[in-house]
Amino acid sequence: MRLTTKGRYAVTAVLDLALNSQDKPVNLSDISERQAISLSYLEQLFSKLRKNNIVKSIRGPGGGYLLNSSRDEISVAHIINAVNESIELSRCDGRANCHDGKQCLTHNLWVDLSSRINEFLDNISIGELIRQNEQQAAERTLELVDSISVTTV
Repeated sequence: MRLTTKGRYAVTAVLDLALNSQDKPVNLSDISERQAISLSYLEQLFSKLRKNNIVKSIRGPGGGYLLNSSRDEISVAHIINAVNESIELSRCDGRANCHDGKQCLTHNLWVDLSSRINEFLDNISIGELIRQNEQQAAERTLELVDSISVTTV
């Protein structure tokens, strides 16, 4: 699978943007600091994300980036595809020329798996990731409260 740091960083940065925008633009330097991603790398990613209508830029003082759609309309697959990442598991990029110009024995398996992974990521929105993170944080808080209650009794 060829999901590199480019795809992972793009998803992380868009998630950070969604969490921190509250209808005001977020500066890339803030995302860079919070996520420990190089500012110049983020600028390259956001250029591609903007061209693919995932984010929009706001110029001037207090400028930065905002999501171009609602959190629930932006899928993880859309973000990954926007930064030119490919979720393709076959060595031939699906062209069926993987074994001396011919299709290898396992070609269909890898193409099918790639398709299922892409379908899976296409069904996960940024909004869903945020809700999952909020739920996990709430569960951890409850566990902490329960453990404090047990030790003080």
